[in-house]
Amino acid sequence: MRLTTAQALVRFLAAQYSERDGVEQRLIPGCFGIFGHGNVAGLGQALLQAAETGEADLPYYLARNEQGMVHAAAAYAKTRDRLATFACTASTGPGSTNMITGAALATTNRLPVLLLPSDMFATRSPDPVLQQLEDTRGGDVTVNDAFRPVSKYFDRITRPEQLIPAALAAMRVLTDPAETGAVTLCLPQDVQAEAFDWPEQFFRRRVWHVGRPVPEPDAVRRAVEALRSARKPLIVAGGGVVYAQATEQLRAFAAATGIPVADTHAGKGAVPWDHPCAVGGIGSTGTAAANTLATEADVVLGIGTRYSDFTTASHTAFGDPVFVNLNVTRLDAVKHAAIPLQADARLGIEALHQALDGWQVDDAYRARTRLLADDWRRTTDACFAAAHGPLPAQTEILGALQDVLDDQDVVINAAGSLPGDLQMLWRARDPKAYNVEYAYSCMGYEVAAGLGVKLAAPEREVVVLVGDGSYLMMAQELVTMVSEGLKVIVVLVQNHGFASIGSLSESLGSQRFGTQYRYRGDTGQLDGGVLPVDLAANAASLGAHVLRATTVDEFRAAMAHAKAANETTVVHVETDLCGPNPPGSGWWDVPVSEVSELDSTRKAREDYAAAKRGQRHYL
Repeated sequence: MRLTTAQALVRFLAAQYSERDGVEQRLIPGCFGIFGHGNVAGLGQALLQAAETGEADLPYYLARNEQGMVHAAAAYAKTRDRLATFACTASTGPGSTNMITGAALATTNRLPVLLLPSDMFATRSPDPVLQQLEDTRGGDVTVNDAFRPVSKYFDRITRPEQLIPAALAAMRVLTDPAETGAVTLCLPQDVQAEAFDWPEQFFRRRVWHVGRPVPEPDAVRRAVEALRSARKPLIVAGGGVVYAQATEQLRAFAAATGIPVADTHAGKGAVPWDHPCAVGGIGSTGTAAANTLATEADVVLGIGTRYSDFTTASHTAFGDPVFVNLNVTRLDAVKHAAIPLQADARLGIEALHQALDGWQVDDAYRARTRLLADDWRRTTDACFAAAHGPLPAQTEILGALQDVLDDQDVVINAAGSLPGDLQMLWRARDPKAYNVEYAYSCMGYEVAAGLGVKLAAPEREVVVLVGDGSYLMMAQELVTMVSEGLKVIVVLVQNHGFASIGSLSESLGSQRFGTQYRYRGDTGQLDGGVLPVDLAANAASLGAHVLRATTVDEFRAAMAHAKAANETTVVHVETDLCGPNPPGSGWWDVPVSEVSELDSTRKAREDYAAAKRGQRHYL
């Protein structure tokens, strides 16, 4: 079958499926892209031909930012439990390197995305070409080599026939629950358009089975021995519980044993917030309930978590427990000198539940768990009803949003002060209703992710929570939502600065330096008047319907209108840059200058040294 490399790749991708538990779905149901000279005559022509002739079903979606389309693909994969994702095509040079941040986000979050960056001429006939990096160390180096450290699989296709093993290897990694992440196939622009006689078998319908690794009996025995010896055990539920579709098993296991369940951002909703064993977020921005139990725990059962520094509060959250880690990835299963149980989360929980049949924590520990959780609920209620003025507190907006959204509605966020507030306060019942990217904490993820989630779950209401800082970095996919006729609600919280880093700066003795959107003042610093930035007008100029709110009541009314609408709607609301914030109970290790001429910095250094004394390796 004589086709170009690009035509062959499109046909191949359209024939790939994933399967788990007998359920099949398209592995690559579509392709995001922005065309330039590096891909318009290659993949662009191939996608057009597929659409015109019907020879391959691979719909094309025009993105507006290359980084954004990778974020959208990652959010799509997250919503589909890593069983489906999008391909992303970009032109040579800056178009391709724009995707590198998205690749890092996907790999850090262990989310599959397929990246197809265009590359320089394989023949090198017109060398050097527009946008080419001339590296004196080697002629085969291109800017796309920067994808290597942030990709779980990387290949450069310099001959058409190389696509056959490379494409198969790419699908293997995309469907591997332990090794998945960004997969990068670099496509030189001349090779994309080069013809080859392809074997028909390359284009047959392929189903990639996503397995559930079975727990080893001896590993289960060792884990059960540790749990049976525990008097104050604690479960830390991570994203692996959600991706393995093990939420029902975890809820039943917790109810039967009475072990309290704390959650990470990726694991929030795995156990409903009002479950008798739920104690909320853990770590640097965790609840007082979860962090208190973490300090006292003698055994910690981590399920599907990679134990980031926010989860461990920079190695200060836990006292001196025994760790038991149930994880599909060996890297995570052995962290903190744990007793590893490397297996699928669902099968692992079921094995532990069966082996612990009849065992449970004592009544006093159950009562303490409920007491701490109830105390935190009252704290949350107070934050939601702060009655702050003249501008509302951000927590009040979250409280109003919590009231107007249904349990199935998806909240999306990534960076700034909002993730901390959400980790502490948000009450999730559905594991797919909370989409906060916090492995890479990438500003700009939010709006693009709204596009990906809505494509993955069109039946759900999708609500993007984005601060003005992240909005200014990347809001372009609003245009894609409008062009595709998608209904997404974007809650744009404007506080004229970086609230999270401003607060952190103040706590570290740096006096909120460089964190507010101000004119340059008489002092020479950025401390003049507030800049006249109108982000609501910007959103309207991009084609979104815009509603403005200045009070909590107006925000509630605007959200009611937005939910009733059939178009992408931005609800713009201003909040107080300086809080008030929820009461914190965790620490985060951000080093403070050891010497300084500033009193504020010297005081912060003393506080830092005191906090660091509680830091430890878990051995």
